[in-house]
This record gives sequence, C-alpha cells and structure tokens, in this order.
Amino acid sequence: MAATRKLKSLLWPGRWSCQPGGILFFRALAVQIPRVSQENNELDFLGKKPHRKHPGILQLSQVKLPQALVTAAQCLIQKTPIPNIEKQVQTLTNYLWSRKLPTEPEELRKKAIQLKSKFQEDAGSLQSEEQLHGAVLRALRKTTYHWQRLSYDEMLSLVYMAARLDGGYAAISRAFHEIQARVPDFKPQTLMDFGSGTGSVTWAAYSTWGQSLREYLCVDSSAPMLALAERLLKGGLESGKPHIPGVFFRQFLPVSPKVQFDVVVSAFSLSELPSIADRTEVIQTLWRKTSHFLVLVENGTKTGHHLLMDARDLVLKGQEKFPLDPRPGRVFAPCPHELPCPKLSASQPQPCNFSQAYSTIPFSWNHSHKEEKFSLLILSRGLPGEYHQWARLTQPVLKRPRHVHCHLCCPGGHLQHVVVTARRHGRDLYRCARASSWGDRLPLTTSPEFPSSSVQDLSDS
Repeated sequence: MAATRKLKSLLWPGRWSCQPGGILFFRALAVQIPRVSQENNELDFLGKKPHRKHPGILQLSQVKLPQALVTAAQCLIQKTPIPNIEKQVQTLTNYLWSRKLPTEPEELRKKAIQLKSKFQEDAGSLQSEEQLHGAVLRALRKTTYHWQRLSYDEMLSLVYMAARLDGGYAAISRAFHEIQARVPDFKPQTLMDFGSGTGSVTWAAYSTWGQSLREYLCVDSSAPMLALAERLLKGGLESGKPHIPGVFFRQFLPVSPKVQFDVVVSAFSLSELPSIADRTEVIQTLWRKTSHFLVLVENGTKTGHHLLMDARDLVLKGQEKFPLDPRPGRVFAPCPHELPCPKLSASQPQPCNFSQAYSTIPFSWNHSHKEEKFSLLILSRGLPGEYHQWARLTQPVLKRPRHVHCHLCCPGGHLQHVVVTARRHGRDLYRCARASSWGDRLPLTTSPEFPSSSVQDLSDS
C-alpha cells in the first residue's frame, strides 16, 4: 500500500517539474517495446480507422436488453407476487457470487486423516476411537465448505430471473461481440446453450447473429427454468408466438456424438456441477459438439477463473480424445497465448476478469445502471495463430498527461505494466492506448526479460 501511494504521488499532474527524480523515474517506466517502430508504419494496425475505433477496441458501450425481453420479465414479476422479493434477489445474488466448488471426496479423506492424527497427538490415548471419530466430524463440519446443488422451482426461477437476467445478458453479449468484431464473416446457423437458465444466451445470440441463426437448443436440467425461458420468449404469456423462432428446449444433452453446433455456450453453469469428474465429462462433451466456437463464461472470481483455466487445459491437452473432429483447439479469447496463465502462477494469484456496463431491468429495487464482472474463455477449432499476437489489457487504463499506464497480458505468456508515450511508441499507438479500456487489445509485443514487477520495484526505490 505504501508503494502504491508513493507511485500515485509521483504520477500526480504537476509533480514532474518540481521533483528532481521524477523525469528519470518516468523514463525508466516507459518500456521500449521490441518490434514496434516509432510510427508503427510496419504494423499498419490502424488502417483507415480512427484511433477511438481501432481494431483492438472490444468493450461494448452500455448494454441494453431488448425491449421485448424487459417487458416479458416485468410482466412475469407482476403476475406472480413474491414476498420480500428485493431481499430474496440480494440474498441469491450474494450467494451465487460467493459460491465455491464442492470439496472432492479424496480431499475430504486426506483432511480427515490429518485431523485424526492431530487429535491423537494432542490427547494421546485418552480418547476412544468413537470420541476421535466424533471430534473429526465436528472439525470437518466447521472447516469444510458445504456445497449444495441449487434446485430451481418456479418461485426460485423467478427470483433468479430478477437477479441475473440482465447481468448474464451483458456478459454473454460482450463475449459474442468479440467473435463478431474479430471474425465479421462468421455467420453461425446453429447454437447450443448448456445450462440455459432464463434463456439470456438465446436473446444475446439473436441480437448478434439473428439474421443467420436458424436453430437454438437450450439445455437445462430444471423443467421450471425451461418453462420460464419459454414464457419469456412469448412475452410472459403461457401461449403465443415466440419472439425468436427456432428455439428448442431439452433437459439433457443430445446423445449423438456426430451432432455439432456452430456456437456452443456454457454461461455460469460449470460451477453448478458437483465434481471434477462431472465437469470434465461436460467440457469434453461440449467441445465434441463444437463446430466453430465454444464460449464459457463464469463469475469474475478466483473460483470462476480457475474453472475456465481447467477447461482450457482440458481441451488443449486432450486433442486425441476427439477423433470425430481432429481440428485442433485454439484459445481465441481472452488469452493472447496458449501458455500457463500468468495470473495463476503469480505469487498472489488473482482472477482474470472483465467488466461490462449494462442497463438494468427497471424493477423498483434496481439501480438504473450496473456493471457485470465476469471471467471469459472462448475456444475455437483450427483458427490460425495470428489471432494471438496482440496483448490484452487486464486492468482499467490509467491516463495521465502525455503518458498512459497499461497492464497487459502479453503474447509471451507474461504480465507487464507498460507506460506508453507518443515519443517512445509513436503517436498512433499512444492515441490508441488512450482510447482503449479494460479488456481491449493493443498491438504491443513486450520482452519477457523485462520483469513484470518493474513498476513496483521502481516505486520502492
């Protein structure tokens, strides 16, 4: 904290001229970036686009739900009064955000053996086997996370809709926007949504590729949730013409291994599976059914990020297990590489997450604007490697007079704090950096030999 305060004081406007070491400190921070020329002419990354709309801009402006979806959600809440709905919405939101993975049986057994040994050492032979067993059970209950599968009945499904429909829509819209922006010629015809819930993925896909999509398959184990999603499509009514044609609902994944979909999505669903074995089986099944893109979205927590990195490793290292489609899996987003995640290997691991602003459904208890923090992973089949050459902004851009602080995940598989200036990196790159925000991409190639903790080290000196 002291180092951070010192750094902020050095960066405050007007301090450079009055502090003798300020200029030297600033120049030390301005990292020279190999393979980026002074004017960036050799890269020609900008083309004819203005700086504020350079090809790396991926962040959406404030996402708004389709009016038909907003009207249907309001209609359903009005038809079915829920006691203390505001409190229930907040409780469910907090619970879902703080949700951790269930403890694996093997891990639980190891913990029990360790506790038993500890109690035997402390109490000697004074305790009987039965007393030891009881003490171990009590200790396990106090120290083990009690994971429970959520069972969505009609009432809880409505509460979930009120709590998560708009935020989930915003996160998945941001994921689809990245595919559309970077591969504009991609025109999917089929989509499968695993753990479809309220159907927000279908609505987001329709807003993105509605002219080409012909089939949407929603898979969810909860029959009340599927019924709710269908009613949302019909304007909140029991019957009528659905707003989006070609939507089908199932409680189980399609059995045939030959059936593939252009886009396969799992949004906030992997964390609801009870074990590593279940998650492994589901991820392998989803990848087998992926023809072009597999989109995985989870909460922007350490748990959500770990889940996505496990899925990433499973697909990248398990190519031989998918003989029906031998095309290799590639990381499309957000990683600019296929190396181990540097955020997980850091001394203090942090989640890789992003933020998307959105307009909420105008319920009486809602603020008009919120931000959804989420972790994202998009895997593709066989796309070429040039998609990995741009670094990704992993934090909000810090803008200061004549320089910009950028925290990047780089193609070399490392994190780096880069201070971009017009003098050292060229006017075009500097102006593009100022126009960028958290989650965007920049054509920066940094040297892994330069330590990622350079700014902290310099600020302590």
